[in-house]
Amino acid sequence: MFDTEIEEDDSTASLQVEREGEVTSFANEDEKASKTEKFFRQRAESIYQEYTTRYQRRFKWLRSTLFDIKKLKRDLLEDAKALINVLQQCGEWNPQKDEKLAALIKLLTETHPKDKVLIFTQFADTVRYLADNLQSSLITNVAGVTGQSKDPTIMTGRFSPVSNGKREKISSSDELRILIATDVLSEGHNLQDCAIIVNWDLPWAIIRLIQRAGRVDRIGQNADKILCYSFLPAEGVERIINLRGRLRKRLQENAEVVGTDEAFFEDDDARVILDLYNEKSGVLDGEEDTEVDLTSEAFQIWKKATDGNPGLKKTIEEMENVVYSTRAYTPQPVQPEGVLLYMKTTEGNDSLIYVDRDGNSVTQSQLAVLRVAACEESTPAIPRDKQHHELVQKGAELIAEEEKNAGGQLGRPSGARFRTYERLKSYVKEMNGTLFVSEELLKAIDEIYRYPLRQSAIDTLNRQLRSGINNQQLAELVVALRMDDRLCIVTEELEKREPQIICSLGLFSNS
Repeated sequence: MFDTEIEEDDSTASLQVEREGEVTSFANEDEKASKTEKFFRQRAESIYQEYTTRYQRRFKWLRSTLFDIKKLKRDLLEDAKALINVLQQCGEWNPQKDEKLAALIKLLTETHPKDKVLIFTQFADTVRYLADNLQSSLITNVAGVTGQSKDPTIMTGRFSPVSNGKREKISSSDELRILIATDVLSEGHNLQDCAIIVNWDLPWAIIRLIQRAGRVDRIGQNADKILCYSFLPAEGVERIINLRGRLRKRLQENAEVVGTDEAFFEDDDARVILDLYNEKSGVLDGEEDTEVDLTSEAFQIWKKATDGNPGLKKTIEEMENVVYSTRAYTPQPVQPEGVLLYMKTTEGNDSLIYVDRDGNSVTQSQLAVLRVAACEESTPAIPRDKQHHELVQKGAELIAEEEKNAGGQLGRPSGARFRTYERLKSYVKEMNGTLFVSEELLKAIDEIYRYPLRQSAIDTLNRQLRSGINNQQLAELVVALRMDDRLCIVTEELEKREPQIICSLGLFSNS
């Protein structure tokens, strides 16, 4: 971190010091060659001296008493010595002996010698390493993008000129065939001129895989298949850390909770994660900026409940509706006694609510409700409070009222049906009187309002809404889905559903 020329672009941890446009380096070439404990101690002391004097005002300083812990010092020293030992054992890195790099070069020169390839990695220095070594291997039209790239859109335009409307501006000599990027490009960019993705490293956060694939799996993609290559650890390392097995298990367990569609390993038998935010599991709906955390929370609750007890999963799934229980609970100022209710509404939407003893909704956050509901399998039940069923009724009434106010049959504001309808209604108003407002579009909007979406349409719309689809593209997608009879379940005989209370949990003090 002290080497100013080796910055981690996509991190806030850079220790490079600048003053009046000048970069101060604290190391020379001889020092870099001697990676010893003494060397690093001297370097740290030198830089710390600079920071406490010359650059003191640039930092917010923590009290020294926070670090007056012998164990912390001992652990830090042990970690530092272990890292230094690794550096000394490995010596200088030789790209010529990098089997993983050789496999990538073979993929780019033999398997896909002319195709566009998008390569993702977590680290900015890996982007530079790959770009430099691919170019030195005489592979042309290669570029890298990191968090500190001045304008990533320039590179995306050169890599995917058609989808970015720059075909006429990008010459064949300027067009990129291979783009290497950190996850700075995993959201908000059109890269669908390409249909091949390489995961140089596998992110533990499953959402990253979906976001990466979403850069090319979007409207305007002409390929029949999207190929996704992922590098796995060497066999010996894989035996130790079991990365593939752990990721496969997590993908499968995630799939059991939220549904699946895309295979990330070629032998997975369609074990996939389609859309972590689809309305099929409406309890996972939430505001845009919290849905990933909500999904993760729901997954962890389910996993914790069923791990080590496979029979519990079957028991839970076979429970009848309206099942209820009560557990001992110590009320908090913002989390009072009350009842948690999970129900399906008359429009088939899933809803969670937390009501207090007065029948008032405690929070609008589905994530907060899930967290309050979590408990150990061994937690004993206590007798039902006399207000329990009364509060369940009140919660059901509040959910019905909320659905009515939020758009009735359109469902939750965060759902695909509600968001698609609202965006298209706004689009029609904006483009009124133009050729963009076709009769087919108006019919599609009317059907979205009157009839429920097909599950496949929900999945498709959720994915595209997350990918940043614009209103015109959304309108074209909806019309295409309707023309293929893949948009709504259209029937004049569609009956109004009865609301269904699935389960409820009382939270009351055991006194």
